[in-house]
Amino acid sequence: MQTDILASAVRTSDGVMSDQDGNPIGRCRVKGVYIVPAAGAGSVVLQDGFGGATKVTINTIASATSTNYVLLPGEGLLFQTGVHADLTDVASVMVFYG
Repeated sequence: MQTDILASAVRTSDGVMSDQDGNPIGRCRVKGVYIVPAAGAGSVVLQDGFGGATKVTINTIASATSTNYVLLPGEGLLFQTGVHADLTDVASVMVFYG
């Protein structure tokens, strides 16, 4: 299935991922995740809506200068109600979705 790929707004705290206009991202497939870690080792947990099922946990290394790009295989991860990010020791995160 071919779809256009969009980039979310950069998120710097826990909460709902938004599009470039600040609107919450609804049902979508996350295709990739771009992470800028903080000085300590941390993690990004993506959930299907606030308090929903955890779809993926990505651990980061302790380096504020080493970004992470995670390409999700196949059609990506389906989020039925929206994408919620729980960040621990992460400076920012952006998702690529369609």
